[in-house]
Amino acid sequence: MTLSPYLLFIVAVVTVSTTAATSATKRVGRSGEDLRLPRDILPRSYEVTLLPILIEGNFTTEGYVSISVDCIQSTNNITLHIADIIFNPVDIELTDLATGQLISISSVVEDKVRQFLILTPNAQLLAGRQYRLSMAFTSILNNELRGFYRSSYNENATTKYMAVSQMQPTDARRAFPCFDEPNMKANFTMKLGRLTTQLSTSNMPVKETTPIADRPGYVWDLFETSLPVSTYLVGMMVSEFTFIDSPAGLSTTPFRIWTRPEAVSQAEYASRIGPQVLSFYEDYFQIAFPLPKQDMVALKDLSFGGMENWGMITYRETALLFDPVKSSESDKQRVVTVVAHELAHQWFGDLVTMDWWSELWLNEGFASYMEYLGANYVEPEFGLIEQIVINDIQDVFGVDALESSHPISVEVNDPNEINELFDDISYAKGASIIRMLNKFLGEQSFRAGLTNYLNGRKYSNAVADDLWSALTAQAIADNVNLPVDVRTIMNTWTLKMGYPIVTVTRDYATSAATVSQERFLLRSNPDSTDETVYRWWIPLTYTSDFSQPQKSSWLAFEQPAIQISNVGASNRWVIFNVDQVGYYRVNYDDANWNMIIAQLLLDYQQISLINRAQLLDDSLNIARVNALPYAFPLELTQYLTKEQDYIPWTSALNGLSYLDLMYIRTTGYGEFKGYLTKLVTPLYDYVKFNDTVGDSHLLIYTRVTAVTWACKLDIGDCVSNSVNFYQAWMNDPTNPTIVPVNQKATITCTAIANGGDPEWDFAFQRYLDSNVAAESSKLLFGLSCSTDPLTLQKLLEWSLDPTSGIRRNDASSVFINVGSNPIGRDLTFDFIQNRWSDMVAYFPSLYDLARIVDSVSEGFNTPAEVEELKQLQADHADELGTAARAIDQSIERSESNVEWMSLHYQEVLDWIQQNP
Repeated sequence: MTLSPYLLFIVAVVTVSTTAATSATKRVGRSGEDLRLPRDILPRSYEVTLLPILIEGNFTTEGYVSISVDCIQSTNNITLHIADIIFNPVDIELTDLATGQLISISSVVEDKVRQFLILTPNAQLLAGRQYRLSMAFTSILNNELRGFYRSSYNENATTKYMAVSQMQPTDARRAFPCFDEPNMKANFTMKLGRLTTQLSTSNMPVKETTPIADRPGYVWDLFETSLPVSTYLVGMMVSEFTFIDSPAGLSTTPFRIWTRPEAVSQAEYASRIGPQVLSFYEDYFQIAFPLPKQDMVALKDLSFGGMENWGMITYRETALLFDPVKSSESDKQRVVTVVAHELAHQWFGDLVTMDWWSELWLNEGFASYMEYLGANYVEPEFGLIEQIVINDIQDVFGVDALESSHPISVEVNDPNEINELFDDISYAKGASIIRMLNKFLGEQSFRAGLTNYLNGRKYSNAVADDLWSALTAQAIADNVNLPVDVRTIMNTWTLKMGYPIVTVTRDYATSAATVSQERFLLRSNPDSTDETVYRWWIPLTYTSDFSQPQKSSWLAFEQPAIQISNVGASNRWVIFNVDQVGYYRVNYDDANWNMIIAQLLLDYQQISLINRAQLLDDSLNIARVNALPYAFPLELTQYLTKEQDYIPWTSALNGLSYLDLMYIRTTGYGEFKGYLTKLVTPLYDYVKFNDTVGDSHLLIYTRVTAVTWACKLDIGDCVSNSVNFYQAWMNDPTNPTIVPVNQKATITCTAIANGGDPEWDFAFQRYLDSNVAAESSKLLFGLSCSTDPLTLQKLLEWSLDPTSGIRRNDASSVFINVGSNPIGRDLTFDFIQNRWSDMVAYFPSLYDLARIVDSVSEGFNTPAEVEELKQLQADHADELGTAARAIDQSIERSESNVEWMSLHYQEVLDWIQQNP
């Protein structure tokens, strides 16, 4: 196979014109279904042969695909997907498998708008018959982190190239022509060509290796045929990587970790935890892992943190590799949670796949929930079961409080719309409502229902109703007392956006309470045309004594409010949403808030760890939307001078960070900073700056939090420690143990903020030289802490320069980090405005750029800044497409900030002045 014949014949393919493409794009945005493949032809099996050419100047893949298809309904054409692939139309062959006869093709149309290849044979294809479609092609080994793409790394001052895949969501069509929709599963037989100095891997084990005729030094690796799998889960790699096998006895499935040779020593942690997590899931789901092996691959360049290719999972190095000397506790937690997430996908996503991308949350929400269980199994001291509250629930509350949020389950068709779904709503909200579902069903019924669902849909696809049916049936079998079926309850959470605020108003004379629900909104638009009824089926739990069993009730969709009797004694607080199991916020009458505050100040441990975090997060955010005077959450924060646990402190500082953003560029910042310093100093004094042997994981996390804020607030001991450690490192740069590894990001940031060019240049050189990806990310963060605008401008420029040493998948972090620096915020936004076209060309999708805008504009709180955002949106309205929603969210959040400044800026300052 050679490239030139396909280039010569490409003119024979009919393509959709540019004008037609533009109009089609606008039309599809309304109709949607135009982008879906017809279902009269479905794939049964693929034989895919790929030979990647990893030579500078000729990064291509020579390919051949043979697809056996079933004709479901008689048709006059075959439509499949293709993108960025060169082919010769006269080489396309169609065979009737019943007769063995070739069927000539009269027309080949490539619709580049819809990425369709439409073939019209001379004879009608008949229902019930099988056919084989075959074609040779050449694809590009792009550097865009999608399809079958090229990556590189340095080894002994030599650049090493490799080819690896990232198909999700709609990029298998860039690797080979295919039916690229998740509900068109088929069996795959992969054949990868490589140099004898290289190795390859794919979803299944290698069956045989044979020389390539007329290609000395090259061989074919033929892989075993896969189980039925969606195209987006096909994985493959050709590289000079090496691997280590997991220790024996941890799993019945052979496990292998692939890395570049210089990083193989960092693979040991993943090689131990991966098999254990897999075994845990086999027991949890009561379904054996069905593949004969599991590979996990660490990559320098990957657009996601991890990708769940069935049997060949890929990860960014930061999500799989752990260096015992240079990696921190947070790096270890990231590895174990991402590994647990991707392994959960081997059941939720791979064994059973969502029918269409509208149900992406069935994959990502379940994997995001299960990651906490899987990771907790291997690292129980990490407190991950509790961390879901701060990492997912309270985090996603922010975006889901916007009118521009979206439902978990939402219709999508365009590839850009599909990409937009990979957000906090699908992941974190999905995980949050699944956790809530688990709690009101009970663990035993939840697990049994999941097993029935997975067994019933394995090797196939599913919609949410399939899951609800399985869980309802199990609940009935187990006599679980539910007010209605699971589908009725959960549809109120998946088919509409947002979440409720539950307001509890007590009648202290009768010990009863009125409990009402309404939508929690950051900012309500009086001109909204949304006619959705925002009420939910809410599982209520409540207690006035955490040593006693909790009480429960239901607030029905039809009920704006209900009466609950005997919620607690009149002189005793009551707290709703025990351990924040429900996906809702809670507000109380003033008297109940005052009793809660008094309890926290007297003995905070009488209230559970998670509910302390909930009270802090809820009260600060309810006050933010003007539904509670700020005096209540601010008085509640006073107990923090006694609090020593990581989870409540994280909730508090996340809420107070918003106030910090509002004040940091105002004359009132000094007073607010003083109040924060008063809160943080006792915690910093308790945890100290340095780790000690035997510190628990969560104590280290608490220390990192305290040190980060102490240095941000310019607490002298923290700043001097950071500067001194960094100077010692500069004096002995090859010593990896001089700087405390868990504080490296803060130390680097603080030293650079208080230093000059020598400190910055040192960190940048360490970034270039580091062989540990997790260390590199900390150094890159530190580089953004410079107080010199010219240095920050240089860093932004370098992030778009592939020769600077900043990797492509680090570029977005640069913009987000510099944009979070008060000195760099406006500079970053100006850069985005002036270099928009360059950034569009550099980032994988417009949605990535929109997310950067959203992050950089988080603190915008003046009318002029809102207008700048609106102008940016207007200037690029035609090209934003579905990414416009992220910009809408930025504008909505900024308008809310403007209102906050008008309503609450002085209110908070007045309270601080009255409570020095």
